[in-house]
Amino acid sequence: MNQLSILIPTYNNVCIELVKDLQAQASLLPNLEYEILVADDGSTDKTTIENNYSINGLPHCRYIERDKNVGRAVIRNFLAKEAKYEWLLFIDSNMNIISSQYLSNYLMAEECDVIYGGYQIPRDKETQERQKNNLRYIFEYKATQNGDYKQRQTNPYGDFHTSNFIIKRNIILHYPLDERFRLYGYEDVLFGKTLKEKHIPISHVDNPLGYEHFIGNMAFVKKTEESLYTLYQFRKELQGYSKIITYASKIKRWHLKNICQKLFPLISLPIKARLTGNKPNIFWFNIYKLMYYIHLKR
Repeated sequence: MNQLSILIPTYNNVCIELVKDLQAQASLLPNLEYEILVADDGSTDKTTIENNYSINGLPHCRYIERDKNVGRAVIRNFLAKEAKYEWLLFIDSNMNIISSQYLSNYLMAEECDVIYGGYQIPRDKETQERQKNNLRYIFEYKATQNGDYKQRQTNPYGDFHTSNFIIKRNIILHYPLDERFRLYGYEDVLFGKTLKEKHIPISHVDNPLGYEHFIGNMAFVKKTEESLYTLYQFRKELQGYSKIITYASKIKRWHLKNICQKLFPLISLPIKARLTGNKPNIFWFNIYKLMYYIHLKR
């Protein structure tokens, strides 16, 4: 692997430091031909766009401003088409480099059609104390506590995300992300399902990026609701790839669906108040997600 297109979709996020870190690492790899493309997915924050313009001044880097927000699937497909090299590395703009050998680790990895490096959050005591009432942090802490690459490899398609992964350009051009996904969530799950159905292997490696952008509780609940609406829209395609769909099917089979739908208006506000308050917890978050999804199935 001596040619690499690094592709970064961004929306209302200044990512110049991420690009600088990547460009600095790439410049130290003498046998690597590379480019770094950043595509702005219709950001509404003009200051963010202006700050990201400086990306164009970095060697082998290009910032592409797009007027219309098209969503996570379309913008990734766009970047794949814009790329000029055989191998593509997708990175979300709100992630950060935590290893000085990040790019080198990928280049030295055993070749596979798709390679996923994972992500991690800070788990030090100071961060835990500072974020103890942040629902997104609590959720990610739980989600990543057993997520080392060996465990991910036992469920390679289910534990795959569309950030921090390398893929052959011809594969994603032939099997692009489903562009019906315009709202937040689950485009990566369906893409993982597509890779599985097409017998395209995924190798999981220990090469994580850092994630430290923990939005407020109200905003996170809103994004979760948006993702659940997406899940409901694509419930047939995602059958077997979501625990929420599985549990909702069981509730229907046990003839409890109508009861849950009647209960939701009564309990949703108290649960939501708890989740957006100072003491959120994962148990009530999971209950809320399941009940919210069921209430969509009218």
